[in-house]
Amino acid sequence: MLDLNRLLRPKSIAVVGGGFWCRSVVEQCQKIGFTGEIWPIHSRAKNVAGLPAFNSVDDLPSAPDATFIGVNRVATIGVTKSLSARGGGGAVCFASGFLEAAAEDEEGAQLQKQLLEAAAGMPIIGPNCYGLINYLDGVALWPDQHGGKRVDRGVAIITQSSNIAINISMQQRALPIAYIATAGNQAQTGLAAIGQSLLLDDRVSALGLHIEGLGDITAFEELALAAKKAGKGIVAIKVGQSEQAQTAAISHTASLTGSEVGARAVLKRLGIARVESLPEFMETLKLLHFCGPLAGNSVASISCSGGEASLIADIGLSYDVQFPELTKTQRIGLRAALGPMVALANPLDYHTYIWGDGQAIGVMISAMMQGEQDITILIVDFPRKDRCSLAAWDCVLEGAAIAVEKSSSPLAFATTLSENLPEEVAEKLMALSVLPLHGLNESLAAIEASHFIAIARKATPLPIVISKPSNDPILIDETDSKELLSAYGLDVPQRALASSPEEATGLGDVIGYPLVLKGRGIAHKTEMGAVKVGLTSFSELKVAVSQMDVQTFLVEEMVSGAVCELLVGVARDPVHGFVLTLAAGGVMAELLGDQISQILPVSREDVVEALRSLKIYKILMGYRGNSAADLDRVLDAVLAVQSYVIDHLNEVEEVEINPLVVTPERAIAVDALIRKGGKDE
Repeated sequence: MLDLNRLLRPKSIAVVGGGFWCRSVVEQCQKIGFTGEIWPIHSRAKNVAGLPAFNSVDDLPSAPDATFIGVNRVATIGVTKSLSARGGGGAVCFASGFLEAAAEDEEGAQLQKQLLEAAAGMPIIGPNCYGLINYLDGVALWPDQHGGKRVDRGVAIITQSSNIAINISMQQRALPIAYIATAGNQAQTGLAAIGQSLLLDDRVSALGLHIEGLGDITAFEELALAAKKAGKGIVAIKVGQSEQAQTAAISHTASLTGSEVGARAVLKRLGIARVESLPEFMETLKLLHFCGPLAGNSVASISCSGGEASLIADIGLSYDVQFPELTKTQRIGLRAALGPMVALANPLDYHTYIWGDGQAIGVMISAMMQGEQDITILIVDFPRKDRCSLAAWDCVLEGAAIAVEKSSSPLAFATTLSENLPEEVAEKLMALSVLPLHGLNESLAAIEASHFIAIARKATPLPIVISKPSNDPILIDETDSKELLSAYGLDVPQRALASSPEEATGLGDVIGYPLVLKGRGIAHKTEMGAVKVGLTSFSELKVAVSQMDVQTFLVEEMVSGAVCELLVGVARDPVHGFVLTLAAGGVMAELLGDQISQILPVSREDVVEALRSLKIYKILMGYRGNSAADLDRVLDAVLAVQSYVIDHLNEVEEVEINPLVVTPERAIAVDALIRKGGKDE
């Protein structure tokens, strides 16, 4: 991994660019309070923003630790080469028109190659990015406005979008930001590499990633391991969906998986919490900064309104959080604080009897914090300052200050509406060691994400399997697919092949009735009328054969006594490895949406966890007194498919068992397909 220390924490900065960009970056460095050397480089100007300008990199007093290159793409290559030759610590490449523009400009890819060659061993960030801001040391390799301020400790945020970075910097949520970095098209240094370097800074409390594409999976595995060693959580918001992995629509698996599903599975495997919106992203980072990952997901809620208490309870149904019953100690303390008129429960509506009495509110909060919950939330929306007075709300701040002195567990204030917690109040709460959270949905999403990180930290994930795509993949016939998979232990029906209608009708007595007749060489047999099940006699078999417009047949035993049907599929994701999908079988896979995806390889325990998340799991376990499935046989089937895939990594594109008929004694692959090609040497 490249050493990014000089680039991220420089003592000297060079700024190369035209008049506007050069001046803008210099001014941002001055405004943020950078105390090191700033060297503008401009071919015509004598000075920039009050500083003497240099004509070229070669004219600088020494090699700069960090450089912002704000010239066109062709000139960027020359400046990068000069910096590398002088021993520069690294550069931000602002210009666009490289690989990200390859679809519109055939020169883009070649120019990016030249840029990498020019950089040699010198780190570069970008191109096509705004750069980075280090709010800890006062470094702004940044050509535009930003809303941040200097901090002593905070979270690091990396985005693939410069505009998203600007938006985040303008937040008014009292989230202390230590670094904001943009990665651009990651020509040399990716999101994960930047993240590893930022995590090495003891002043960084957590890491946030805005991801458009994961890219190098191995680098993300290394990032996750670094975060685990540092005891710091990572939260991500992943945007963008790809149809690359869905191009082969020959199976349900291909339609259920894809790069989006693969990315989700990878992030889960790595213990990186994924959230769905920027507000959730910000609140999760704030929680991680404030108290680190929560060991549990239990919440005690306090509000002075039954409406708010009901609201958070209802919202909680959508998140992995719990509201435990009050303990005896809590009840005694709350009764003493609130008197006999308040019904005690969690969530608690404490009414307004003690409003205005900061001491009483402090006693009440302290009593609630004596429970076994992982975090206590006081729901309180503050009035707008331009039309109302905040004075009447001083009592809750006083109460919070009293409560946090008596307890070491986390206390948060959460608003029902995010705008009802002004930045100045949020900062006061932070100073009181109270966590300000904006919005109830965002608050509970943050708790869920934080708890996920704590759980994932206990596990040691298996290395993700990555391989090259195969050459010219083709669909393997069902019969041959079953033969290949049965060699790895997959249970398949007794079967026989027939090369003519006459031969097929003669196989009934060989297989035994009832049986199944299938036409060979057809992917979607059911839709094409090429499957007949439950044939119980020679005459039924003969009629079924005559109705199929094929010449070759597969005759199989009819599997009976099914508890349920499952889909077991593995599809190659072009970015993230192989995605295992478990779902309700048959057409139910798509109709019910009852599915779960994991990234290979998986352990036996991983498969059990995945199955438990499916709605159909209750049926597997014997719903309402019905027979239960042999779960061990299901696990054997899944791992047999995995073993085949891993042994043929550079050949297999897809494997699907649909349905896997599960009985009390067996898990039988009634239908199977494999799509594979030659090895990509």
